[in-house]
Order: sequence, then structure tokens, then C-alpha cells
Amino acid sequence: MQKQKSLIVNFITNTVLTISSFIFPLITFPYISRILLPEGIGKVSFAASVVSYFAMFAQLGIPVYGIRACAIVRDDREELSRTVHELFFINLWMSLFSYGILFIGIISVPRLRQEKELFLIISLTIVFNMLGMEWLYKALEKYAYIAGRSIICKLLALGGMFLLVHGPDDYICYGALTIFAASASNIFNLLHVHKYIAVSFLGAYKLKRHFKAVAVFFAMSCATTIYTNLDTVMLGFMESDTEVGYYNAAVKIKLILVSIVTSLGTVLLPRVSYYAENGFWDEFRRIASKAINFVFIVAMPLCVYFMLFAGESIYFLSGDAYGGSVAPMQIIMPTLLLIGLTNVMGIQMLVPVGKEKYVLYSEVAGASVDFMLNVLLIPRFAAAGAALGTLAAEAVVFGGQLCFLRKEVKELYSHIRYEALLTASLIGVPACVWVKLCDWNAFITLAVSAVIYFGMYAVLLCIMREPLTVEMKDKILGKLISRK
Repeated sequence: MQKQKSLIVNFITNTVLTISSFIFPLITFPYISRILLPEGIGKVSFAASVVSYFAMFAQLGIPVYGIRACAIVRDDREELSRTVHELFFINLWMSLFSYGILFIGIISVPRLRQEKELFLIISLTIVFNMLGMEWLYKALEKYAYIAGRSIICKLLALGGMFLLVHGPDDYICYGALTIFAASASNIFNLLHVHKYIAVSFLGAYKLKRHFKAVAVFFAMSCATTIYTNLDTVMLGFMESDTEVGYYNAAVKIKLILVSIVTSLGTVLLPRVSYYAENGFWDEFRRIASKAINFVFIVAMPLCVYFMLFAGESIYFLSGDAYGGSVAPMQIIMPTLLLIGLTNVMGIQMLVPVGKEKYVLYSEVAGASVDFMLNVLLIPRFAAAGAALGTLAAEAVVFGGQLCFLRKEVKELYSHIRYEALLTASLIGVPACVWVKLCDWNAFITLAVSAVIYFGMYAVLLCIMREPLTVEMKDKILGKLISRK
């Protein structure tokens, strides 16, 4: 009972963190996009995407592997400390190496050299990621702490954006503030790490024991980073900063929605790794089943609604100058469901049982498809072509993981009430589409239509007795009644 309560608390605190993560861009992006315009947004997005490759090399895949490695030994302080030290040393040396290569790139590549200040500032994410060791805190399930310090830094960055970003030339300041909001909170991690591990030198380190697993996770990180950032990088080299700005506006909304879809899965990796290590397979399958069901319940209506109201979403968040973002956004919306499902199958099912190589295979296939389609489609369709490449890549990743797990997930997928979810998702469309015909501004249109659509969706699922929806409703009502 205590474990279940802990998991619920973890989910609630991670949901708070997720909400803060998408409220921050919801507040700042409408202002920033209108100040910097597509060109300024495109410059920062291009720099962030390029630096993400160097951050990937610096981390090697430790952000995911570290969660599993630390979760397994979390009850042994000495072994946990040794594991953290070893992974930190690996991360430190790779960070120094990555910085060296980045400096060479900035000096020798004209496209990078012309924005060297911006690239150097964005590269601070490498330092913050190394010092933060967030994988340790996730392994120990310290989600309340992670949420608290992250919200503090986001609030500080929020104030900074309104105080310091006033014109198109302030894009470098905007880049610095985005890094501060996303990563500066990791400094708190370094200051508090002594509470959970020994900080003194232990000696007799065995770094080699991590190399094989880290290599696989690094390859996974490479494939993921390539096909998630390849579109922006290729757009930056093949098209203009304006096209990058269009694409970034669409991706920004997608990332906000993805964080909602994967919010439950984020807290599951430490727990399922612990279950897998100790042979608690019934609990492992129960959690996986609920996670898949949760993804379907959340992702399907989000896909339908934001494809329908893509224009209003873009104009509300970014302004009238971003009309070129509407089509890319509509194209990439189905990736919400695909990413949510691969997050469960890959990170919550394959990784905890040591089958991460299958995740790698699927991601390499997705990255390859993404690259080939980008070469063909970006010159012709620009930002929309990049979106098509992303959609195809996510479909390939999903198909690959489904093949690798077909025996394990066949029963889990058979429990999904597809007819109820599809019916509830589609019935809400005619109920709210009339709002588009009213002469209201984008915010009012979104507010009214969202209340109607998602309200009808939730009610219909309860009427059709969708199991997880009913379970969540009963728990919420039970808590409210018990408080009275």
C-alpha cells in the first residue's frame, strides 16, 4: 500500500513539474515570438539544436542509464555513492572533450562563427547537465524536490525575459534565459547531493563496468537526438532562420503536449527498474498496462483537438507572423500518440529489463528515415517537409518497438477500449467546431472550444465506463468525500 501511495505522490509532483514546464512557455512564448519574430526565434532554436549534439556526446546516455543503475542500488549508500562517482567522472571527461570539439566547430564553421556568443551561452547546458546529476534524484524518486527547485528557476527566468528582452537584437539574452530556466536549477542538485551519497573520494573505482551499458544508452541517445533535432539543424543549413522559426513554433506546442502525455511514464522508470531487478513481474506488467492506457486516453483527444485548432493555437502563442507554422503543427500532432507509446514500450519496458539494444535499433531506423526524408522534402516543402520527416520517423520507431515487444504487449494493447476512446474523441468535434465560425480572438476561441471538447470527452468516457477513467474518477471523488 505504501509503495502505491508513493507512486501516486510521485505522479502528482511530476504533474506539477510538467504543468510548470508548459506554463512557462505559454506565458513567455507569446511575448518572445512577437518581439524576436521568426528570424530571432530561428537563431536560438538552431543554436540549441546544434549544441544538443555536443550535450549528447557529453552525457553519453547517462541520464537514462544512471536512473536504472542508481535505482538498483539505492538501498546501499556506499554502492550508490560509488556508482554516482563513477558516472560523474565519465560525464566530466566527456564534457571536456565535447567542449573542445565545439570550440573547434565555432572557430572553423562560418555558420556557427557568426553567432559564436549565442553558441557559447547555449553550451552552458553541458556544464549544468554534468553538475546536476539529475538521474540520481530521479532514481531516488525525489520528484517533489526536482519540481520545487525547477519552478524557482523558471520564475526567475520569467521575470528576466520581461525585464531584459525588448527587441529583435535581444535574442542572445533570450537564449541565456532559456538555458537558465531549463538547467540552472541543477546547481541546487550539486549543493544537496551530500544528503544522499558520500562526497569524499572512495577509491577502487571500476569505470569499465559501465562502459558496455553506457555505450548502448549513448547510441540510443544519439539516435534520439538526431531525429528529434535533425529537422531544425537541416532547416537551418538548407533554408532560412525564418523557416526554422516557423518550425520551432509548431514544435514548441508539440513539446508542451508531449510532456503531458509522458508525465506518468517519467516517474515509472525507477520503480519498474526496481521491480524488474527483484522479479516483481506482476507489478511490472500492471504498471505497464496502466501506462499504455493512460497514453491512449490523453494523447488521442489532444491529437484531434490541436489538429483542428492548430491555427488558433499558433496565432495565440506566436502571433500573426507565424502563419507558416500551422501546416507543420497539424502534420506532427499524431506524434503525440506515437511518442507516448514508445516512451512506455522503450523506456518503461525494454530498458528496465536490460533490452535497451532493441530501443536503439528502432531509434536508428527512425533517425535514418528522418534524414532521408528531410533531404527529399525540406527543399520542396521547408518546415512542412521537416514535420513530415518527424512523423515518419516516430512511426518507424513505434513499429520497431512493437515488433520487438509483440508477445509482451499483445495482451496489454488488447485491454484498450479503442471504440470508446475514438468515439469520445470524434463526437466532441462537431460540438465545438462552431466556435471557429465565431468572430472571437484566438484565446477566447481556444478557451471555449477546449472546455466543450475536453469536457465532453471526459463525460463520454465515464458514461462508456472506460476502466482507467472510472478508476481515476472514483479515487478523486473518494478523496473529496473522505475530506468532508
